[in-house]
Amino acid sequence: MLQLKYQPFELEFEYPFTTHKGTKTHQPTLITALGLANLTGFGEAPAISYYNVTVPDMIALLEEKRTMIERYALTDPHRFWHFLHHLIPGQHFLTCALDIAAWDLFAQMRRQPLYHLLGIKWDHTPLTDYTIGIDSTDNMLAKLQAHPWPVYKIKVGGTDDIDKLRALRLHTDAPFRIDANEGWTFEDAKFLLPELQKLNVTLVEQPLLRTEHDAMKELKQISPLPLYADESCQTEDQVKKCAEGFHGINIKLTKCGGITPAMRMIKEARELGLKVMIGNMNESTIGTAAIANLMPLLDEVDADGPLLLRQDVGEGLSYDNGIIKLSNRAGLGVRFTGLRDK
Repeated sequence: MLQLKYQPFELEFEYPFTTHKGTKTHQPTLITALGLANLTGFGEAPAISYYNVTVPDMIALLEEKRTMIERYALTDPHRFWHFLHHLIPGQHFLTCALDIAAWDLFAQMRRQPLYHLLGIKWDHTPLTDYTIGIDSTDNMLAKLQAHPWPVYKIKVGGTDDIDKLRALRLHTDAPFRIDANEGWTFEDAKFLLPELQKLNVTLVEQPLLRTEHDAMKELKQISPLPLYADESCQTEDQVKKCAEGFHGINIKLTKCGGITPAMRMIKEARELGLKVMIGNMNESTIGTAAIANLMPLLDEVDADGPLLLRQDVGEGLSYDNGIIKLSNRAGLGVRFTGLRDK
């Protein structure tokens, strides 16, 4: 019989983190644990306000469904995901945390690192970026200089941010990835994309609102840079439509419901000729390890959550100039430590 446990945390950022969606100083998150005998698998679900996901709501749902979850016989994580999909429909963030915990536990039961259990050969892993949130030019430059990195992801809002990017470019030759988080109009994008190309920007995430599908199709035809869907590609049923307006997709484990559907999304994206990234939602080492185990399947990875946080609740990942290294322990390869300052 499974033992279900959980613990909420408020993890402090190193810097206030600002995107087009708003600013936050802490990341609320829920760590879930599934135990069997002397083994325990861990998962994570960060709470994101603009998706109406809160830690108290996830805890209440776990308590409501505790008995059914604990009675489940974990013989196959794929089947467990389908069980959760029907038990808590539409609860992708919480499903993700339980799905990750199940894969961690199951791989420990098989005494294998998760990537090995999934049949993934560990080679050709992409570099993770380091994210710089929206701020004054001076503050963004200070963050860049405090964190030398081989590739940066830079959050932007309006057209005025092009001047900030030009200023940053004077201080580093590292490639930039730009994330607009739905912050541009079509006309903004037409103006900005050629300018960004001059600044060694390698891709742009979600320039327009997710509802502007026809405009994205037109923008794809004229864009000099690869366009990646984020808010437009939250769940696996949206992958096919994204192929019309984007060159690639950014999968978020929390949004799609975990490792299990993410693997299906990667497969479908490849069949459609799309590039694939997996991005983070400011997870700690626990949730980020789930992303890291999938890296050889990806073109790009945005797994810098632990780098952005002043506090963490796990250990077992190491970062070396953009390269993420796993411990090669069984399961996710990480250990839950509880709250600690880094």
